[in-house]
Amino acid sequence: MRAEKTRAERERLIVVSNRLPFTFKKDGAGAWRAEPGGGGLVTALLPVLRDRGGMWIGWPGTAGDASELKEALASAGTGAGYRLEGVSLTADEMDKFYLGFSNQIIWPLFHDLQSLCNFDPAYWRTYCEVNGKFADAVKAHTAPGDFIWIHDYHLMNVAAELRRRGVTSRLGFFLHIPFPSPDLFMKLPWRLTLLQALLEFDLIGFQTVLDRRNFVQCTRMLAKDVQIEGRGQVLEARVGKRTVRIGAFPISIDYGAFQRRAASPEVTAKAQELHRLLPERKLILGIDRLDYTKGIPLRLKAFENLLERYPELREHVSFLQVVVPSREDIPEYHRLRSEIEQLVGHINGRFARPGGWVPIWYEYRNLSRLELLAYYRAAHIALITPLKDGMNLVAKEYCTCSIEEDCVLILSEFAGAASQLYRGALLVNPYDIEGVADAIRRAYGMHAEERHARMRRMRNSIREHDVFWWVDSFLRAAITRDLSAFPQPEGHLEEDASEYQLPF
Repeated sequence: MRAEKTRAERERLIVVSNRLPFTFKKDGAGAWRAEPGGGGLVTALLPVLRDRGGMWIGWPGTAGDASELKEALASAGTGAGYRLEGVSLTADEMDKFYLGFSNQIIWPLFHDLQSLCNFDPAYWRTYCEVNGKFADAVKAHTAPGDFIWIHDYHLMNVAAELRRRGVTSRLGFFLHIPFPSPDLFMKLPWRLTLLQALLEFDLIGFQTVLDRRNFVQCTRMLAKDVQIEGRGQVLEARVGKRTVRIGAFPISIDYGAFQRRAASPEVTAKAQELHRLLPERKLILGIDRLDYTKGIPLRLKAFENLLERYPELREHVSFLQVVVPSREDIPEYHRLRSEIEQLVGHINGRFARPGGWVPIWYEYRNLSRLELLAYYRAAHIALITPLKDGMNLVAKEYCTCSIEEDCVLILSEFAGAASQLYRGALLVNPYDIEGVADAIRRAYGMHAEERHARMRRMRNSIREHDVFWWVDSFLRAAITRDLSAFPQPEGHLEEDASEYQLPF
């Protein structure tokens, strides 16, 4: 294993994603300026590329010719510790590929919300064309010895496009969102073509065993000549003369970096300031990107239900809900923001007291890193209740930053993180408004000994399975011969374990 691991460390890593980890905009003088990007993928991969070097290929965040950004890309890459290469996309391509196929078809379908899908054939044609552009960029900037790691639902067709262009490099793919069950996937008009494109990768990674199982079931239904065998973390599929590996690799965070930053004097002071603003109250925290999969309206209704049914908690809890702007060009997101803000106003109007207690503090903005970590440190309860999530790194960040371990995580059973954190979190069904309210009440009254034990258990699991473990396990799965070295990670729910049903 040591020789194989050395080989993985020696190879150049090429990361390919829809967006680069920086967004490029012109300043007042007309010069291009790089702004750090956000999101789970960037959070997870930046420390890895800084550690081992390599290249990141993606769209730079502006329509037009990416070659105009050559100097800005080089400068940002030098500062980050790896190269950046841009893929040029027109405004029409971004409209049909990103806002269209990716976010009006794949995103809702893979999150069990097929009623929100718009199966426009023009979206599919543009998706294939744009994936071809990414394949051209990859071929132009990589060498046969590179390991090319392609990310997420925007680029599921890239391997097929690379094979058509004669690229023989080893290709890995990781899906950051859930993979749907067969009854949902079968609704996709291009289901077989897309499945066959995924099978052109050498290694396909999913967040959870359940996501992998859904993919395997879809493959057996649609590609009956593909044979899939194995147990544990990684399976093998025979596709003609090729072997494709299919694994569950739960993504994580840089535990050490988050913990050190959370313990810094400036974060500690900011958290203490929040406590002074809320004397003798417990702070409940929700932090989400604006998205209908996050379950924010249902969460607000659950908090309202808590105040209705348990009036003794009024003026003893405050709910801070942060919504980070996202996909503001999509009408559905405008409607969602309006719904959230109307609910906040309604609940505060019902329960607030003049000159005193306000039940919900609502913020619609991006947070600085200092603010984010201070909110994590200050919160007694984190309320993370997505309707469906691939993983949810906010849950892991919250636990990591809770260095006193005197707090409670309430987590949706439909978040990928639930399969890892179920022994410490209070799992809830986000559709069950009264059930979520009851979980908040239980968290509020939980004894200190139980709070510490639960949080310590989750923090230990996150520390042992951090972002470097995630990358290492994925890359080793791509090169190792003996798959017996990949049992299911300890603390993660197995596909066929009877225990799988217990938290749900």
